[in-house]
Amino acid sequence: MKELEKTKRISIAAVIFILAVIIGLLTYKRPKNTYAINTKSTLEKITIENYIVALNELKNPEYVLIDIRNQYDFEKGHLENAINIYAAEILSADNIKVFKELEISNKTAVLYGNNPQEANAPFLILYQLGYDNIKLLAIENSYLQNKLITQNSEIEKSEADVSAFINESIKKANTTPVVKVVAAPPKKVITIEKKKKAPAEGGC
Repeated sequence: MKELEKTKRISIAAVIFILAVIIGLLTYKRPKNTYAINTKSTLEKITIENYIVALNELKNPEYVLIDIRNQYDFEKGHLENAINIYAAEILSADNIKVFKELEISNKTAVLYGNNPQEANAPFLILYQLGYDNIKLLAIENSYLQNKLITQNSEIEKSEADVSAFINESIKKANTTPVVKVVAAPPKKVITIEKKKKAPAEGGC
């Protein structure tokens, strides 16, 4: 009787587990946005390619300005013909649609914020998602009497060969280090001679 009860419990547990797996498979949704380029490839590409745009280059008809600041800052003052796509909402369905349309029409999205560092994260996210039509506008925004003042921002370019550094690091990581085993010196054994007890003096 106990064995039958045990078998029933195992059967019920197995059925519940299978149902949970089936429900999980049926309700599973693949993420809408998945990285197309890994971090290593992204770093290599952005160090080789020129993805920085200066103010005097904005006359290019292929460029579409994307202001990644919040709506309040955008309405306070923005560059002419800029589209406002807030950085925190850059991966929403509507905004991704905008970037896809720009890609199809061979337009380049030029991201900008109050400074280049502010636009770095959205730029890298979009670049890793596979949008290679993305550039950064090297500017700094400030306000004077509620009027937007935009100036070029100098971005230091690394003189070091970053690609070579990355490749060298990968080589070092893949090679197994040779560990030399050094034998320990033999231990010296020091023998201690037992002292003989002196005979007791005097008698009982």
